[in-house]
Amino acid sequence: MDHWLPMQSLTDMFALPVPIVEKILRAIVVYIFLIFALKFWGKRVMAQLNPFDLVVLLILSNTVQNAIIGNDNSVSGGLIGAVALLLFNNFVVRRLYGHARLEKWVEGKPDLLIEHGKLREEILKRDGVSKHEVVMAAHKQGFDSLNDVEKAVLAPGGGLWFFRHTPTTDESRQTELLARLDRIEKLISARTPPVAG
Repeated sequence: MDHWLPMQSLTDMFALPVPIVEKILRAIVVYIFLIFALKFWGKRVMAQLNPFDLVVLLILSNTVQNAIIGNDNSVSGGLIGAVALLLFNNFVVRRLYGHARLEKWVEGKPDLLIEHGKLREEILKRDGVSKHEVVMAAHKQGFDSLNDVEKAVLAPGGGLWFFRHTPTTDESRQTELLARLDRIEKLISARTPPVAG
């Protein structure tokens, strides 16, 4: 009798109370739902997770867990669900992403957050990205201030790309002339004897 309990526990651990096809379909349905939900939720979730977004993602994963596993707590059920998700994701990435229109629809297009050095408030608001988040991301990429940024783009995958302001020919010439004037002024002040008072 004592030897029977471990064998029974092992059998229960791998017994599937839900049919395999249902298990696979549950995983695929939840996967598709999450793709649509994240697409319409916005790129900002992928770009800069704030504490609120992180909490939502953690709760979301826990919420859909039961939809994937159903009444199944078996190891086999969990493994089948995981394999179904991985295989379906592989299929989507390799097969469907070859279609440019579908890829563009799923990922979306880049959004211009800063154009010609000016923040585009309406785009920031629409994407749910705060000015503070843009400033912090710019600092991480080596910009001292947003004045140094010519253009900033929120990519479809959620990355923030910054492009440095490059001075025009006139701006470069003006900077060079000011530097020359400074040097001339230093030379003159070094050669001019102090005036006796």
